[in-house]
Amino acid sequence: MIQNRVNMSSTRLKRRPDGRFRIKIRYTDANGKQAETYVYDTEEEGCRRKAEEARQRIREGLPAKDSRGTVRWITETWLDSTLKLNKKLKQSTKSWYSNLAHKHIIDSALGEVRLDKLGVTDIEKWILDMQDEKLSESTIRGAYTTLHKVLDSAVKKQLIRRNWASDVERPSVSKHEAAHLEADQLQALLTAAEGSRYEPLFKLLALTGLRRGEALALKWDDVRPKGKEVIFTHGTLARIDGVLTVTEPKTANSNREISISPPLDAVLRSLKVRQAEERLKAGSLWTSTGFVFTTETGQPCDPRNALRALYDAADKAGLPHIGLHTLRHSAATFMLDAGIPILTVSRQLGHYSVSITGDIYGHVSEEASTEAMNALAAAVAG
Repeated sequence: MIQNRVNMSSTRLKRRPDGRFRIKIRYTDANGKQAETYVYDTEEEGCRRKAEEARQRIREGLPAKDSRGTVRWITETWLDSTLKLNKKLKQSTKSWYSNLAHKHIIDSALGEVRLDKLGVTDIEKWILDMQDEKLSESTIRGAYTTLHKVLDSAVKKQLIRRNWASDVERPSVSKHEAAHLEADQLQALLTAAEGSRYEPLFKLLALTGLRRGEALALKWDDVRPKGKEVIFTHGTLARIDGVLTVTEPKTANSNREISISPPLDAVLRSLKVRQAEERLKAGSLWTSTGFVFTTETGQPCDPRNALRALYDAADKAGLPHIGLHTLRHSAATFMLDAGIPILTVSRQLGHYSVSITGDIYGHVSEEASTEAMNALAAAVAG
């Protein structure tokens, strides 16, 4: 659809004192306003070719020329306006984009490239540079996704005619089945964590399959609501811009009810007793926040401190290279190996869809596989 009208009678070629050729193009924009732009080249034919390209772009409603601003400039502009105004994104997601933009776009060599000079080669080299830096596949794809959004915004603002990131293959992330602990390894970890402030958290994660942030966001009002023997999850505790904040759940399915088993009941009751004792000890220093997991003065627990405590316990148990999410993966694996239907496990984990559960936990134990084949054989043989 033609949005601008070029005034061909006002287009003319002129040679400048420096020897370059110049063509001025006057046009009427989509709002009915008169505008003009110039193209230059050292050769007359080159100048005419650039002028025709500019006219065609104007007719299509595109900017006659791409902005001379840098990738750094447009990225900073996107962060300060477009991203901030986006009400659909969680604050934690905005912080994620902001961190990627600052670390891998603004402070990179790509940030110095002018938009009117930007092309596929520049973006491919940028991706290769990140690979040379041994950045993780997920970080590289996240940086690419951020750049794509920045350039999309630039196109909408008519600062550039094309999002060159769309012509670059999206960096892939290898699929890996989630690491998990065997039953004896989990027991060794929990034994090593005995006496730690975060031992109850580790047990709760292993007994429920909750995400770390979901567990730390729990409040006592979420435990046994309306007399039900369940825990209701309602959000995620994360550090946003230096402040511990409960954000919206990761997905709509993240709001769910978790049944309280006898072992989980014991963990919750012990937490309740410990918190009451600490409230008395803290006296006026205690802050009533309502969280299940708190510091000695009632403040919510920092997820980073919980992770450090897990690392300490893992080292003692001789289990390196695990994180808090490993407990969630282990819970899922135990449920699947016990024959719990994958749909039930998916709902327990709060996954967006059962396909995600299948992708992450595609493995089955040798025992479970044998049982499945025996059951199939019995059914077929009659």
